[in-house]
Amino acid sequence: MPIDRIISGASGGDDDDRLNKSLRPLRLDEYVGQPKLVEKLSITLDAVKARSEPMEHVLLHGPPGLGKTTLAHIIANEMGTHLTVTAGPALTKPGDLVGILTKMQRGDVLFVDEVHRLPVSLEEYLYSAMEDFKIDVQIDSGMHAKTITLPLQPFALLGATTRAGLLSGPMRARFGITHNLEFYSEDDLLKILHRSAALLNMDSDDPAPAKTKSSLEALRAIATRSRGTPRIANRLLRRVRDYSQVRANGKLTPRIVDEALELEGVDGLGLDELDRKYLRAVAEVYKGGPVGLEAVAATLGEDAGTLEDMVEPYLLQIGFLARTRKGRQLTEKVAGFLGMTFVTEDDRSASGDSLFTGNDI
Repeated sequence: MPIDRIISGASGGDDDDRLNKSLRPLRLDEYVGQPKLVEKLSITLDAVKARSEPMEHVLLHGPPGLGKTTLAHIIANEMGTHLTVTAGPALTKPGDLVGILTKMQRGDVLFVDEVHRLPVSLEEYLYSAMEDFKIDVQIDSGMHAKTITLPLQPFALLGATTRAGLLSGPMRARFGITHNLEFYSEDDLLKILHRSAALLNMDSDDPAPAKTKSSLEALRAIATRSRGTPRIANRLLRRVRDYSQVRANGKLTPRIVDEALELEGVDGLGLDELDRKYLRAVAEVYKGGPVGLEAVAATLGEDAGTLEDMVEPYLLQIGFLARTRKGRQLTEKVAGFLGMTFVTEDDRSASGDSLFTGNDI
């Protein structure tokens, strides 16, 4: 699985993170989407600032690329405090965590990405840190071991995870606000793209109405391919900007978007070659399913976890795939996309129990 897959919601590395950071909103009133979460955070922020208290601990869970890191920066900005960013896999021993917590000032925000991957021993250190703002540190070992208690400045822990079910119950219970981030609507993605395009100075030299309408249609064409994910939307926008600058004198039109993203292998639905290979394998090799994930992974030569985390969620979202007790199965909706005909249950025996006939791909 290539790590630079353009329509993946996962981070593309330091360069990708740096470019995304330049497009992030800084205040809560600039944040687009997730209205229920924004309302909850707005009320809580106003309340804790009025009482001069630190922000409550917040747990955000959902697929990658939906804005969990952005919200951490916004909360710190709204509180006027410092943000410390780390990740669960980076914290391997108590000293790592103690060093971070003892340096934090009152009201600071600690953002822990992939919080479900924290070692259990470190979770136990966090219990008292989150509840009582103190941490017990063991000095030496064996019969001469001593424990000293270090007081901490009141802080807010913001945890982010794509696997909320892997968090232990005691850890999950210590968060005051827990929210699942949802995929974004096309209209919300269009607002995000419009703001990002302005920050990137795209198409800013010709404000003519016809050009403005064409640019809006171009941005909508990007939004429809963004799989409901702002990080993917901004990544596609940057690829379109590069193509437009080199091949189209900086113009932004639907045709330019089509050409740029066709070069990247992204079709009008936001599917790339790995998605299409998955669908073709299930349709052609396994007669439309049901089939086990491991079998599909072996056929494609891909990791099963990669397919489950990065391919299947969007196919499920758009209704091309169903998960049944017997395994993965394609739906009737995908027949037109594959250029096949869906076989009804009455005619299935004549087609060798295949869900589809014909193949024009």
